[in-house]
Amino acid sequence: MSPAALFSLVFVVLLLSDLAVRTWLSARQMRYVAGHRDRVPAEFADRINLASHQRAADYTRARVRLGIIEHAYDAAVLLAMTLLGGLQWLDRAVGQITDHALPRQLLLLVAVAAAMGVLGLPFTLWRQFRLEARFGFNRMTPALFVADVAKGIALGLVLGLPLAAAVLWLMGRAGPAWWLWAWGLWVAFNLLLLFIYPMFIAPLFNKFTPLADEKLADRIRQLALRCGFALGGLFVMDGSRRSGHGNAYFTACMAICLPRLYP
Repeated sequence: MSPAALFSLVFVVLLLSDLAVRTWLSARQMRYVAGHRDRVPAEFADRINLASHQRAADYTRARVRLGIIEHAYDAAVLLAMTLLGGLQWLDRAVGQITDHALPRQLLLLVAVAAAMGVLGLPFTLWRQFRLEARFGFNRMTPALFVADVAKGIALGLVLGLPLAAAVLWLMGRAGPAWWLWAWGLWVAFNLLLLFIYPMFIAPLFNKFTPLADEKLADRIRQLALRCGFALGGLFVMDGSRRSGHGNAYFTACMAICLPRLYP
């Protein structure tokens, strides 16, 4: 057996093993959730009724079941892109546009990202507009979905392409230690993102307004003071525009964003 054939065999075995383990764990989770669906845990019995508990269990099982199908689909796509020649076909197609090394490599990355995005779109749409809507969580409109995708693509081109070009340049010019320079660039890029995200990127997708409840704001400031956090601001995010799920997060610029759980 040639080294290439052996590598391909090992790749397939590892990929299928990963898929099998993920499927087994997901099946165990679904069985456990199903087995405890009809009884609220004692710790939450005074705060959660049985109907809400069952709804949460059904939602979890539906998400996990979709995840099993998606993992199998992703494995098939990966095999098609690698061993079955998908990447080679894309590279030949890009080669018809340009033969210059760096532009060709960047176009190949864009083509692969576009192909993976299109292939994964059915699951994204199903999850958002069928699964989430079935359980009353979806608040995303088709127009907002398209706008989010367009903004995401634009950000990927503006931020991702220069980074990819820099890494490819380092691969060709920095010698055997290129990976160390690329790692340093990646770290610096992520640190930069931590600071520019809350100020420039997040406002492209959500609206942030200062927290109007002074009593609540004062309590949060006191908590932050005790914990050693220096706050740059407290804002309310219109997190309910896309989903009924809610959370809160700290950003690198030391601002706390509290999503508005109800429109």
